[in-house]
Amino acid sequence: MRYINYNDINEERLGNVDMYNKYFKRICDVIITFISIIILSWMIILLMLLIKITSKGPVFFRQRRIGRNKCEFYILKFRTMRIDTPSDVPTHLLKNPEQYITPIGKLLRKTSLDELPQLFNIIKGDMSMVGPRPALWNQYNLIKQRDKYGANAVRPGLTGWAQVNGRDELPIRLKARLDGEYITRMSFLFDVKCIIKTVGCVIRRDGLKEGTPEVDNL
Repeated sequence: MRYINYNDINEERLGNVDMYNKYFKRICDVIITFISIIILSWMIILLMLLIKITSKGPVFFRQRRIGRNKCEFYILKFRTMRIDTPSDVPTHLLKNPEQYITPIGKLLRKTSLDELPQLFNIIKGDMSMVGPRPALWNQYNLIKQRDKYGANAVRPGLTGWAQVNGRDELPIRLKARLDGEYITRMSFLFDVKCIIKTVGCVIRRDGLKEGTPEVDNL
């Protein structure tokens, strides 16, 4: 895998990245997300009904995450776990996550459809279509590592460069470095590339692990 040499990044390149991030990225996010919500509205409504019918509890799951400039926000997901699941613990860190997953939850997680409600986080301005995935409020090592690359200074994404290059399999240091690489390469075409690669990763279920410890080589 190729890595960016941060010492070789010139001011012109950084200026182009800043221009896209400040003025065009948000416009693209709103347009693409609005169209996506309209197209997928039937699926969103259907999934809401299935979740409500098959398990007790709310349709949506809200969780504290770290957003742009390390400001906290609540991310939205379709609830895939029982209401007695330990909170603020990534699923892959649970000893036996299968016991907590709801009847429809396994399908939602396998297809990543549980992430659909984050389209509303994007409309609200908490997130972007592409960017570093929002860390949990208590993932201090990841937050600290991202500071080294300026990756906490942008809106987190529904998907990101790290997600299409390993997802749950990545050690925290490498994940933060990939997030930093995204910052330096940020552009409309690179965002499109990330989205296209995300579709392939979801279909193949690349890098998705349940119930295994997160690798942390710090």
